[in-house]
Amino acid sequence: MDRTRPVEVVATDGSAAAARALGERLVAAVSGHGPAILPTGPDDPPPPARLTAPVAPGVAAVVTTSGSTGVPKAVLLSGTALAASAVSTAARLGGEGRWLLALPAHHVAGVQVLLRSARAGVPAAVMDLREGFRPDAFAAAVRAADPPVSRLSLVPTQLRRLLDDDGAGLDALRRFGAVLLGGAAAEAALLERARTAGVRVVTTYGMSETCGGCVYDGVPLDRVGVEIEDPDPSGAGRIVLGGATVADGYQGLDDPAFLPGRRFRTSDLGRLRPDGRLTVLGRADDVIVTGGEKVPPVVVEQALLTVPGVREACVVGVPDAEWGARVVAVVTGTGLEPDAVRGAVADRLGRAAPRAVRVLDELPLRGIGKPDRAAVRDLFHPSSGATPA
Repeated sequence: MDRTRPVEVVATDGSAAAARALGERLVAAVSGHGPAILPTGPDDPPPPARLTAPVAPGVAAVVTTSGSTGVPKAVLLSGTALAASAVSTAARLGGEGRWLLALPAHHVAGVQVLLRSARAGVPAAVMDLREGFRPDAFAAAVRAADPPVSRLSLVPTQLRRLLDDDGAGLDALRRFGAVLLGGAAAEAALLERARTAGVRVVTTYGMSETCGGCVYDGVPLDRVGVEIEDPDPSGAGRIVLGGATVADGYQGLDDPAFLPGRRFRTSDLGRLRPDGRLTVLGRADDVIVTGGEKVPPVVVEQALLTVPGVREACVVGVPDAEWGARVVAVVTGTGLEPDAVRGAVADRLGRAAPRAVRVLDELPLRGIGKPDRAAVRDLFHPSSGATPA
């Protein structure tokens, strides 16, 4: 007897109709009917055959992710793991609710929105994203939702646009009982702005390999565990996530990141505070070693965000003949002078202070809103023709 399940590729194009169709197929897959589903986006090339090979019977969704390497991997998400994530999310948020999908449906966060709302007994309302994310279109989608929506997932870039709008988009955002924020780190100033504006933000941490966010406001969901592997004297080390929401692995790969006991070794550094909450310090491979000193970019970014006028910051390391690497930064904001921005944090950060700062209109982004650190490095690389200030 064949003990495998076929995989069906379901293309989405950013339209509401395509997202709803994907939602129906996902619900069937999780309930054990039909094939496992591999969703793709409008700009995705056809997935290679190795990603669409038959999977184990319990796998319901196959979500592609390139991680930090750029090489596509197919994450195998079981119906059991997806259901555990939905149940734990509802418990943490105080009950089920109808969700609005304002993220690309083919990403793991979009998949989760579709499944969580279906579990609540009503399909998710869907925002058409073919022309991008706009506050006015968001407000219209909220108004049109019948029955009303009460749950939402966003990335920081979307939240920032809605807060800057200060109109119908922000008014619509205030209606939600919970706004999950993930996909990229959110600076403290953005969170403070949101909460001051009356937005019920819940920060999330997770990845495709954990069915999306599984740590909310620093606290793991029920049936999720957090460990810090090989912590240094400050308590910082590699984050390991475990429990019911961890994926079955990668399609066709035996990856050492998946550990015994349903645990996943992430690419991120973090530490546990005395109250048990997790603080994420950024990716391990983003740490900059300059003159023998390890500099987590997030520490420098947080300092830059305290400078008046700075709205966003991204810090990277670039090769340096003397120091091994030098710390550089790009910022966005108004009325900023690179030397003044650097000087404002130099005394506080010492060697970790950026050697060069560039001011941009917008940060380069990738995926659903993560800073594109490779693109930022290119701005300071000699071959780019850019000047380092």
